[in-house]
Amino acid sequence: MSAGCMGVEIGGTKLQIVWADDQGRLEHRRRLAVDPRLGGAGIRRQLETALRDRPRDYPEPRGVGVGFGGPVDWETGVIQCSHQIEGWAGFGLGEWLHEVVQAPVWVDNDANVAALGEACRGAGQGFDPVFYVTLGSGVGGGLVVGGRIYHGAKPGEAEIGHVRLDRQGTTVESRCSGWAVDRRIREFQTTDPGGALARLTRGTTGGEARQLGPALAAGDPAALRLLEETAGDLAWGLSHVVHLLHPARLVLGGGLSLLGEVWRAAVARALSSLIMPAFAPGPSVVLAQLGEDAVPVGAVVLAQSGAVQGGDPAILIMDQIGTPGEGTRPTRGRFCGGVDAG
Repeated sequence: MSAGCMGVEIGGTKLQIVWADDQGRLEHRRRLAVDPRLGGAGIRRQLETALRDRPRDYPEPRGVGVGFGGPVDWETGVIQCSHQIEGWAGFGLGEWLHEVVQAPVWVDNDANVAALGEACRGAGQGFDPVFYVTLGSGVGGGLVVGGRIYHGAKPGEAEIGHVRLDRQGTTVESRCSGWAVDRRIREFQTTDPGGALARLTRGTTGGEARQLGPALAAGDPAALRLLEETAGDLAWGLSHVVHLLHPARLVLGGGLSLLGEVWRAAVARALSSLIMPAFAPGPSVVLAQLGEDAVPVGAVVLAQSGAVQGGDPAILIMDQIGTPGEGTRPTRGRFCGGVDAG
């Protein structure tokens, strides 16, 4: 096998590593559970062991891409913090990982990397720009323009979860995240105790949102009401994305996307009523295709682009558009170009 690139996903509950060939096809993968009690140092020990014990037929990689579950200084590979696990704040992950693998390393936030994966290899192929939103324990997002991740002024960008839905501080995340849906389902156990949704979740202490699909299949009115309200809240947040950025495609990922077409259709239906007539019919709304591979696949694309274009280890590739002082900003080189999107 000729030298390819590696992709790494570092989250609060799992660690994923994939090895890809020179065409970007995944050849090997390894998934490890993360013990939050061991902190960032424990995850780094797991990662170092797994990387040194790479598949026998895999040569030294040309580069490594990383999607990290938290704010990242994408220019230097330094982790700002993790909201789930201690021991990451201020850590130079790019530099450290370069020493481990002796190859260039590119690091970015996991939602950004997932957006890149879906745009280049998943549901966003052939569309530009692509906006990706993932609904899990929190709500994250990423914007890919011209085949590259959009980065605004530091310290963040595309934080759809923190978009407010009212002046009282209600956010997309506080209404549409997994924990928010869990909380609302628990309320139905009191307000609608005889419903299918209440019966399916009675006695549970978390993860109630997993029963939303079965309750919908049973025709439970409370489940249908919750679906429509959650889709409406997300569509409200996405309407701001449409009016400000006008993406060609919106990709829905995360746990709620597992509901399938009923979820996609509810969001698309709500969104169509919230955007200005001049933008009608608006961007296409689709379900994510890569599932749990979105971050590692995006990390491979991240690494491939850097390996092709060159650059210093642990520092992401940038093209300077215009000249300093003219309101321009540094942006990455094109990610999807020259990469197998099959």
